[in-house]
Amino acid sequence: MSQIPTPPAGQDNAADDDVVALLMRQHGDIRNLLDDVEHAEGDERREAFRRLVRLLAVHETAEEEVVHPFARRSLPGGEQVVDERLAEERAAKETLAALDDMDTDDPKFLPRLQALRADVQAHARAEERYEFIHIRRSTDAAGLAAMARAVKAAEMMAPTRPHPGVESAAANVMVGPVAALMDRTKDAVRKAMGKDG
Repeated sequence: MSQIPTPPAGQDNAADDDVVALLMRQHGDIRNLLDDVEHAEGDERREAFRRLVRLLAVHETAEEEVVHPFARRSLPGGEQVVDERLAEERAAKETLAALDDMDTDDPKFLPRLQALRADVQAHARAEERYEFIHIRRSTDAAGLAAMARAVKAAEMMAPTRPHPGVESAAANVMVGPVAALMDRTKDAVRKAMGKDG
């Protein structure tokens, strides 16, 4: 299996200036949070799950706004690669939304969390193999850094959890907390990239 090339010497300490390194780090953080949720109980599980929801929302939304458009334009077969990743993301979002509607102490929560883990890990492997490796090969340091800035802006600007009142109550009810968080993250990414919505 192909390995993602490592950044040139001197860039390893500045991994956040390389969108691929940044997203790979987030993949590791997501795996760790999945472990935290699975092994915690009560309030600790609820808090770990909130952190997981936030990171997944930020990560996937940033990829949809930054990485996937670049991949569509720049990679051989980019349209198909991105469409396959989006289908995987849709399935994971549906599972995440179902989990978000459950109490973390519900006996059905952990089996669904394990299904989410399987989906998320398969998706991450596919991204690393079919998108990230090609992005690293086809983009210069300035391009990798520009995409990383947009991803980091989303990470910093996204709320820690969906807050009623940030959007209208009707909008929150209509789209649900996970979707509302993704929408706010999308706005943050677009601002960081200098786009208007």
